[in-house]
Amino acid sequence: MATALRSPPAAKAKAQPAAASAADAIATATAATSAAPAAEPRMYSITELAAEFDVTPRAIRFYEDVGLLTPERAGRNRVYTHADRTRLKLTLRGKRLGLALSEIKQLVDMYDTSADNTAQLQAFLLVLANHRLQLEQQLDDIQVTLGEITQHEQRCRSLIAAGGAPLPAPKARRNSTRKVA
Repeated sequence: MATALRSPPAAKAKAQPAAASAADAIATATAATSAAPAAEPRMYSITELAAEFDVTPRAIRFYEDVGLLTPERAGRNRVYTHADRTRLKLTLRGKRLGLALSEIKQLVDMYDTSADNTAQLQAFLLVLANHRLQLEQQLDDIQVTLGEITQHEQRCRSLIAAGGAPLPAPKARRNSTRKVA
């Protein structure tokens, strides 16, 4: 395909902050890609996407290798469509949420195949529920560990305050047969 790359716009749109809900992100992405532009579709180079989303070109090529992106080629150069840009945005949002690449791929593939995003949103809710359970378990584990640290700190402080903190015995030197001159 011999598509010429347009120069980047003066004000690039930045990736939406992580605070935006994932469901809103999916709905926005679906609406953005379903609207067909009247003029020639905007094409992006790997450098433009890397700069816009603050990732390395190598990361974008990795996402291509795992099947998350499928750019076209203009000679030896990768050329990304608006849909590829949206897939990259969804991929990066999924990573910020802590999803595995396989989960992200499943969700992004559903985004491509269905005009009705109900199934995608239901699958996304299931993924988020599972991820929430994992994070809640990790939070519980961290709270238990912090409680143990607090107990050890209190014990150390009480021993220091009592003045009876036993000092560890010095370790014997291995070269104890060395003669002193």
